Amino acid sequence: MGPLQSKTPFFAVSLFCDRYCCCFLLLLLLVSGRNGYYVGADSPLTAISHDLYRSSGTLLDEVRALVGRHPEQLTVTVVTYSRSRRDIGNSTFRVLLSFGQHGRELITSEVALRLLYALSEETKVPGVDPTYLDRVLDDLVIKVVPMENLNGRKLVESGELCERRNGRGVDLNRNWSVDWGKKEQDFDPYEENPGTAPFSEPEAQIMQKLAESFSPHVWVNVHSGMEGLFMPYDHKNSTPGGSKFWAMKSILEEVNRRHCHGRCIVGSGGGSVGYLAHGTSTDYMYDILRVPISFTFEIYGDLEAPSKDCFRMFNPVDAVTFSSVVNEWCAAFLLMFEIAPRRLGDTDGGRVSGDYGDSSGGMISESGGVAALRGGGAKVEGIELGLQELKTYFRLFMMSTVVLMFMFCTRISRNRSRQTKFGPLPL
Repeated sequence: MGPLQSKTPFFAVSLFCDRYCCCFLLLLLLVSGRNGYYVGADSPLTAISHDLYRSSGTLLDEVRALVGRHPEQLTVTVVTYSRSRRDIGNSTFRVLLSFGQHGRELITSEVALRLLYALSEETKVPGVDPTYLDRVLDDLVIKVVPMENLNGRKLVESGELCERRNGRGVDLNRNWSVDWGKKEQDFDPYEENPGTAPFSEPEAQIMQKLAESFSPHVWVNVHSGMEGLFMPYDHKNSTPGGSKFWAMKSILEEVNRRHCHGRCIVGSGGGSVGYLAHGTSTDYMYDILRVPISFTFEIYGDLEAPSKDCFRMFNPVDAVTFSSVVNEWCAAFLLMFEIAPRRLGDTDGGRVSGDYGDSSGGMISESGGVAALRGGGAKVEGIELGLQELKTYFRLFMMSTVVLMFMFCTRISRNRSRQTKFGPLPL
C-alpha cells in the first residue's frame, strides 16, 4: 500500500448521546486527476432534482447547523488522531455503514443524512416508536461514512451524471485486494478500472484503516441501481458456509420482507447481479477482516430508465418516491440494528464475542477521524481530521467546520448496463 497523496482534508463528526451509539461521519476530500464520462447528447437526460437532493455544500451547511443547535452537546475540534473518551467493552456491538462509494448514487447519501438525524433524535422515522429507537441503540456503536467518493460526487454535480469512479478515474469498489484485477469477458475498462494495484486509491486506504481499527461486527456498503440485499461473495457465484451464512440470510430475508416488501433480490452479489465483481470492499471485509456480517444493500433502481439516463436510473426523481425510499431504508437500518446482534449471538452460543474486533470503539490511525454518540453527560463532539500532504500529515492545522461525505456504489444488471459502449454498470 503506497502513501496517501491527498492535499485536502479528511473530516469526521462525533456525536455522543445517552447510549453507546456512535455515528461516525467520515469524509474523504481527496483531490486527483480525472477522466470525463461521456454521455451522448442525442438522448434526453434527467437532470439532478435540486428540490429533492442537497448539493454537497448544502449538506455540509446542515451539519454545521446541527452543531449550532446543540452548543451544549457538540464541539468541533481539529485533530490528527482521536480515541474515544471511554473504552467500549467487548460486548458492545459495532456497525460500520458506508455510503456514496460511487458518485452518481446521490440517494444513498440522502439516506445517510436522514439516518443521522434519526439517531440524533431530531427527525422521527415514520412508523418507528421513539422508545423502540432508545432500546435498539443501547450498547451499540455505529459508524456512518456518508460519502466516500466526494471527488466523484463533484463530477456528477458538474454534469457528468454517469460518473461512478473517483477523481483519478478508478472504481473504488474494484480497488480492494480480494481477487483484485481479475477481468471477466465482459469487463468494462472504463467503468471498472481497478487502479494500478490494490489500495492504490486514498479513499480505499482510508476505509481499510478505519475498518481494521474499528473491527465491526456488521458492515454494510450502500448503493443504488437496483433493489437487492447481498452477502458475500461478489467475485464468485457462491455464499459463505456455516452459521454465519444462516445469520446473514435470516437478517436479509427479514429486511426484505418488512422494508423492501419482497421486491429485493436476496443472495450473494456474484450470484444475483448477473456478473462477477472482483476487488470489492464487501468481499474484503468478510474474507480478510473477518467481519461476520458483511452486506451490500442496493436501495433503489429504475430499470426502465435508458442506459444513458443515469440520474433517473440510480435515483428517485419524484418527491413521493424519494421520501418513501429515504424513510423505508432508515427504518430498515433500525431493524438491522435490532436483529443483527441477536442473530449473530445465536451463532455464538447466545453471546456477542469481542473476538471480531478490538474494543477501542473509535481509535483511528493517521488517516481517519471519529464521531461518537455515547453516554454519561451527553457530550457530543465533532471531530474533523485533516489529511494534508505527507510532510504536514501530523500537524494540527486550524479550526474548521464539519464536513460530511456520502458514499455511493452502483449496482444494476450487467446485461442492461452493456447496452451501449458507455452504459452504466452496477456494483
